[in-house]
Amino acid sequence: MLYQQIAKNKRMTVVVMVGFMLLVALIGSAVGYVFFNSSTAGLIMAIVIGLVYMLLMLSQSTDVVMSMNNAHEITSPDQAPELWHVVEDMALVGQIPMPRVFIIDDPSPNAFATGPNPEHAAVAATSGILTRLSREELEGVMAHEVSHIRNYDIRLQTTALALAAAISMLVNFASHSFFWGGGRRDDDREGSSALDLIMMVVSILAIILGPLAASMAQMALSRNREYLADASAVELTRNPLGLISALQKISSSEPMQAADPSSASMYIANPFKDGSWTHLFDTHPPIEKRIERLRNM
Repeated sequence: MLYQQIAKNKRMTVVVMVGFMLLVALIGSAVGYVFFNSSTAGLIMAIVIGLVYMLLMLSQSTDVVMSMNNAHEITSPDQAPELWHVVEDMALVGQIPMPRVFIIDDPSPNAFATGPNPEHAAVAATSGILTRLSREELEGVMAHEVSHIRNYDIRLQTTALALAAAISMLVNFASHSFFWGGGRRDDDREGSSALDLIMMVVSILAIILGPLAASMAQMALSRNREYLADASAVELTRNPLGLISALQKISSSEPMQAADPSSASMYIANPFKDGSWTHLFDTHPPIEKRIERLRNM
């Protein structure tokens, strides 16, 4: 049951990431078609921007994300003994290097992991999680975050953030160009073909709807990895009850104040508690479904 779920989630992740990269290519081609009269030029621009963002994020992601969430690092067990030793234990069981440990001063219980790879990873926990959760529950949460590190979810999420940022930059470029009257004027020329007009409309729609599609892809990726990390956490602790109890406490708590919206999908549970009418826009799978899966294990 456990390994079947892991295999299924990994296959789904590949599908979502391929779709994400195709979306970047599509929007780049659309921008090129509208503004440079060349889809190829736009595609090359999108690839270059995407690569630059990914290199920047992969090299500096930990410090950037922690700064965005107002987290401060603890460098010795004396500063937060229970958290430090639980992370140390879970890292040992998960067979990864000891990650850097951060604390976010926020009374709402939550946590996340980030970094380009297990050798340069970090975990962050709110002050609320340290005061409200028992050691057994804290072990479940940290096993979940260590699983994100061990499964390379942190690199995947970093790549997704970079691609989303690339899409945002392309769309901002298009918006400013429209505002200042830029863009090609082939559609104004006498004799423009119907196909050319159709392609222009399709390209403009791709530019407008691109950020929405990127957000949906990012959320789908996050939801998929949460299920996998839950399953992997049980594999590390051999105790689903700790994580179940922690998720119940986290889900019934107040929203976070210190969390950054762009990194909300990295947290173990939605830090803003703003469930929408459709699960397409949820950053996490419903807590009830996660608990149901954990109970079935």
